[in-house]
Amino acid sequence: MTARGDKPFVVAIDGPSGVGKSTAARRLAARLGVPYLDTGAMYRAVALAVLDAGADPADEAAVVRIAAAADLSLAGGEDGSFSVLLDGRPVEPRIRAPRVGEAASRVSTYPRVRQRLVALQRASARAFGAVMEGRDIGTVVFPDTPHKIFLTASPGVRARRRHEQLLQMGKEISLAEVRRELDERDDRDTGRAASPLKLDGSYVEIDTSQRQVDEVVARMEEVVRQGS
Repeated sequence: MTARGDKPFVVAIDGPSGVGKSTAARRLAARLGVPYLDTGAMYRAVALAVLDAGADPADEAAVVRIAAAADLSLAGGEDGSFSVLLDGRPVEPRIRAPRVGEAASRVSTYPRVRQRLVALQRASARAFGAVMEGRDIGTVVFPDTPHKIFLTASPGVRARRRHEQLLQMGKEISLAEVRRELDERDDRDTGRAASPLKLDGSYVEIDTSQRQVDEVVARMEEVVRQGS
């Protein structure tokens, strides 16, 4: 699909952790023939830089300083997706470590960190178009896109999905602990002053609790094509 007029073709997919945003967004991008951009990976890259520097993710001043100095960029992959580079090097799979994810949830609350990454996200999507997933794509990054989808799922389903993912990564953790961490992350995402996660009337909401990934992607594609 292509942009309409001189505007980029951007699909905004927002929602909390554990609803299947990344997998669904990547598959939707392939169907639509536009790049996929995981904005969460960008915040994870900043978190990785903070941890590698030995700084405390709760120290806003240190995080802002490290984020400002970090050489962050996006590179297009053969599969059409953007990959995040830190100091010119890919950050996968290091950014998928649980401790990096927890740190990313913290550093993403800082306005100056978000400002820098939003600018990079906008520049890339304006140049190439994108299916973008995150927490504030449809409210802050590209509020004018007509293609906005908000994925949800029940708390129990989200916790089970995340628990399975962490076990596959080799982290021993109880389901109850995962649920507690998700609740804390939700509180940070919805309660932060800068670009909080919120569902408004401009989105089409899709509950993924009882849907397989292919069903979710098919529904998302239907929403996008109807709005084009």
